[in-house]
Amino acid sequence: MHESSKTNAIRTPAFFAAYLSGSVLDIGCGPDPVVPRARPFDRAHGDAGRITAYLSETFDTVYSSHCLEHMPDVPQALAGWWQLVKPGGHLIVVVPHEDLYEQGFWPSLYNRDHKATFRLDTERSWSPRSYDLRRLVARLPGAEIVAAGVQDHGYTYAWLPAIGARPRILGVLRRFVSRLRHSILKRARRRDAAARWLNPLMARWGIPTDQTLQGALAQIECVARKRAH
Repeated sequence: MHESSKTNAIRTPAFFAAYLSGSVLDIGCGPDPVVPRARPFDRAHGDAGRITAYLSETFDTVYSSHCLEHMPDVPQALAGWWQLVKPGGHLIVVVPHEDLYEQGFWPSLYNRDHKATFRLDTERSWSPRSYDLRRLVARLPGAEIVAAGVQDHGYTYAWLPAIGARPRILGVLRRFVSRLRHSILKRARRRDAAARWLNPLMARWGIPTDQTLQGALAQIECVARKRAH
């Protein structure tokens, strides 16, 4: 899915004017840059976890959507991205919300390359590799949090199984059924109709579903400004 395009659909013109009107570096954008003129940095360009080994120039905005969760060392990667932000510029990071996307399962059911999960403004987590995104970004030197929030547009909470509750079927079977459903919906011609039939049934049995396949957002966005020296 083109995650930046999905998120752009809910962003206002004021957001683009404030944060994406200058020079932009888009880390992990693939074929879906946040704005057409953004400079891409993806796998073909090098290791985003060691980005300062490849880039030294700075940008008005360093943007990354659904990339940080793939980094083996999340704080180190984020620190490198921060170095590429101009004083007075911004860092924008979008990551999956661990409760809405992973839904209590680790490793992730829907992307086995995820190496971390993220929460917002909560002390505890069920995940062994969890970071509170606001706190993580706030630790960057000179960082001022401009905005941080959960983006759940199109998400149906009635289809979210109770995390940590006693499952009605065995965990191994839950994983199998969830992945089978994921595979079916990716191939279904009438994906939305199939999801409306499958998802309530699966939630009743404590089986998670990947609602992002139907265009829902299940993520956290944090915007930080780098204070001028």
